[in-house]
Amino acid sequence: MDERTTSPVIAQQLQHRSVRKYLDEPVTDAQLEAIIGAAQRASTSSNQQVWSVVAVRDADRKQRIADAVGGFDYVALAPVLLVWVADLARAEELIRAQGVEPEALDYMEVTLLAALDTGIAAQNALLAAESLGLGGLFVGGIRNNPAAVCAELGLPRRAFPVVGMPIGVPDPAEGTGIKPRLPLEGVLHHEQYDTERWREATAAYEESYRDYFESQGVPNRSWARTVAGRLGPVKGLKGRHTMRESLRAQGFESK
Repeated sequence: MDERTTSPVIAQQLQHRSVRKYLDEPVTDAQLEAIIGAAQRASTSSNQQVWSVVAVRDADRKQRIADAVGGFDYVALAPVLLVWVADLARAEELIRAQGVEPEALDYMEVTLLAALDTGIAAQNALLAAESLGLGGLFVGGIRNNPAAVCAELGLPRRAFPVVGMPIGVPDPAEGTGIKPRLPLEGVLHHEQYDTERWREATAAYEESYRDYFESQGVPNRSWARTVAGRLGPVKGLKGRHTMRESLRAQGFESK
């Protein structure tokens, strides 16, 4: 690879894999603070920083959260679980302290803004963790039961759990490889969206996707079938079809 198209950061990003098994070693306070400090340097809309993160180390609390959202062992057994929160509660108090009504907080744009800011910060954090020799993954299942997670974490009105992130020292016995992604032609368009460009790329990807899962001992996997299963029938949402109601219960009107 040409030196003008690579860097240590890109090399680190290209090695990303989801880690679900961890050694019995702690994530130290110093490591956690470094990771969250890196997250704080992520891009944020107008420097509003409408996110927070709750670090959960208590074994019983992790287990209760794991049970509530689907029984994921890697949530319960990770040294630390980070729950990334779209946080408009802090913004609301700041706004009211200025003698202003927080009308804009009730609109969809601000819900999207908060979710986007939270996701960008979380990605920065995971990359930072990986650079320290740790590993983890994003757990969208944290939204399977938002009410239980909000209660467990004591989240106030206008704070909503967007994604979970177990983190720890990867167990080398897990053996998970680097999952292939779509060819660039499947995602990179020039000047305008090309509705035909991705078709050949996705057909090629079916083969590399199937080969990867066969190497992991899971035969006959299909990316197209996986997408269809998750984004076709409503049951693929795993209970998240009530997200609008869950958001409103936490004060996100999203008009």
